[in-house]
Amino acid sequence: MLSLEELFCSVDDFCKIFEPLWHQQLLSDGHKHRQRNTQLSLSEVMTIQITFHQSHYRNFKAFYLEKVCVEWLPAFPELVSYNRFVEWIPSTLIPLSVYLHSCFGQCTGLSVMDATKIQVCHNRRIKRHKVFKGMAARGKTSVDWFFGFKLHLVCNDQGELRNIAVTPGNTDDRKPVLTLLKGLSGKVLADRGYISQSLFETLLTQMGIQLITKPKRNMKNKLMPLIDKLLTRKRSIIETIIDQLKNISQIEHSRHRSPVNCLVNIVCGLIAYSHQPKKPSLNINEFFLPSA
Repeated sequence: MLSLEELFCSVDDFCKIFEPLWHQQLLSDGHKHRQRNTQLSLSEVMTIQITFHQSHYRNFKAFYLEKVCVEWLPAFPELVSYNRFVEWIPSTLIPLSVYLHSCFGQCTGLSVMDATKIQVCHNRRIKRHKVFKGMAARGKTSVDWFFGFKLHLVCNDQGELRNIAVTPGNTDDRKPVLTLLKGLSGKVLADRGYISQSLFETLLTQMGIQLITKPKRNMKNKLMPLIDKLLTRKRSIIETIIDQLKNISQIEHSRHRSPVNCLVNIVCGLIAYSHQPKKPSLNINEFFLPSA
């Protein structure tokens, strides 16, 4: 992981470029408004949020009061109360989202795609859940039903994120594929949930992308190049990435008080993963080396 100083420098360099451009694009209501500087700068607020997802803490309040306000007080001398800091969190969604895009990796010609659930409450509380009413939906995985959203991911063979999308839980995995793979090329590995003849032909003819999936059990076997057959066995890399996102970067929990804070939590977790020095990766050279 990046140290606190390295992370702050990276975020601060981004904010120095982003903030002036962002304020120029904001719509005006025709009236002049005072723009008072807050005690903590935007880069400081973003840094604290990202470092939470790099820590062993599972509760942001405990992290802020025990870690930030005690151990990091010399680094952030103008710290505010916890309640005041929480009020600033929604205003960081857009800067964090843009910063996340700057952390995406390069297209290497081999990508892996999958979707995972983001459950926002237990199934027993669905009928009385109010925070995400009208936004979240019931969906089904290979294990069980859930209430929440789906996080769609695309990564390259080095484990670096290439694109993401968040949809309601009842969205078909194939629906956001064209948007997710925009700007990519080469081969994309996916599971059986993405099997579609029309989708395969669209990706191949319009985008030059070859979608590789294992056939379903009730489908007729088709000839597949040996290299593609070997690559399908390596699709599990994205399962490892999802596991790290949920268990290390904490992108999923059921204590959200607002939809915006939920999105901020997901984006910060993805940024924290992007800054990991060692990510799950594929050694694609082994597929091209002659066997002994």
